[in-house]
Amino acid sequence: MLYFSILGPFFPKEAEKKGASSTVIGMIFGCYSLFVLLSSLVFGKYLVHIGAKFMFVAGMFVAGGVTVLFGVLDQVPEGPIFIAMCFLVRAADAISFTAAVTASSSILTKAFPNNVATVLGSLETFSGLGLVLGPPIGGFLYQSFGYEMPFIILGCIILLMVPLNMCILPNYESDPGEHSFWKLITLPKVALIAFVINALSSCLGFLDPTLSLFVLEKFNLPAGYVGLVFLGLALSYAISSPLFGLLSDKMPHLRKWFLVFGNLITAGCYILLGPVPFLHIKSQLWLLVLVLVVNGISSGMSVIPTFPEILSCAYENGFEEGLSTLALVSGLFSAMWSVGAFIGPILGGFLYEKIGFEWAAAIQGLWALTSGISDGLILSVGVLKEKKIKSSKESWHRGGTNCSLA
Repeated sequence: MLYFSILGPFFPKEAEKKGASSTVIGMIFGCYSLFVLLSSLVFGKYLVHIGAKFMFVAGMFVAGGVTVLFGVLDQVPEGPIFIAMCFLVRAADAISFTAAVTASSSILTKAFPNNVATVLGSLETFSGLGLVLGPPIGGFLYQSFGYEMPFIILGCIILLMVPLNMCILPNYESDPGEHSFWKLITLPKVALIAFVINALSSCLGFLDPTLSLFVLEKFNLPAGYVGLVFLGLALSYAISSPLFGLLSDKMPHLRKWFLVFGNLITAGCYILLGPVPFLHIKSQLWLLVLVLVVNGISSGMSVIPTFPEILSCAYENGFEEGLSTLALVSGLFSAMWSVGAFIGPILGGFLYEKIGFEWAAAIQGLWALTSGISDGLILSVGVLKEKKIKSSKESWHRGGTNCSLA
């Protein structure tokens, strides 16, 4: 996550020097999510054949090497050659990163089957820290040592993790499953949760190309302070994720309600980000930061329960309890997240240019609102059905008891 977040402060400027337009720079960023989507489905399907430990270690090894390669792109001739190499390196990094993440989620779920949400929530703490620390660390290394040093240092750290994980990680073997991604995604409940994942990742991705421009324009902040605005979102997400993971494991019945209220609160946050003009609320910096903090908490509330909910739904519908199903669920989660991460920045940039940040954020919030309302309606119908069935059983039981007494 450090590598993922260090690009923002300085790579666009370096790319412009090499002749890349703003559109091309956006495509360089966007191609990452596209290749994550494609490779997630492949790795999720064939993880059992490849081996979870090998996939994780190999993914980290390639990711480390590719990170170092990205650091020497400033030596490449400007123009089409530089742009082509950026696309190639980003694609290779996306594929290797996806291999490591898909394998790691499967390994952790296999190792801690009774605490899936707690473990994944703890991981999100470190993801959040990586996103928070990336821009200041990357900016410091770039200013102090030049373009190459941030990538070389991070690449070497990743490579050092390879032998460590080769020694520590256990080997998990499993037979290939008979089920497919198509069967998993066509389960109505899984399809609905996939939509939730799309909505949340799109909302977070929307902020990448738009929020910094809005803050600079609206509040006239120095460029160095813009990163601090993002800090509230990342920190609140990192702190709240383990809590929601623990609650999801201890009280599984709350997961569905977390999904509903997390989406609805997220929708409210995006309406207030601007805020949307029809509310007639003056845009203020303290309000923006407060809304981002609440958005970080609501994102944790919605994201963390999705993985265990998909997993439990798969088991309820006959998927075997083994590494093959864990790989399918992990690959599906990564794929659905990358769809939103691909659409969010593109849609956000387009709407920001056409109608401004206030209305663009409100429209983006409609995605989360639709997701929350859909979840709430289906959940309410399910609760009513359960009560009706329970009432019928109790009536039948009382009737049977009366007959026996007679």
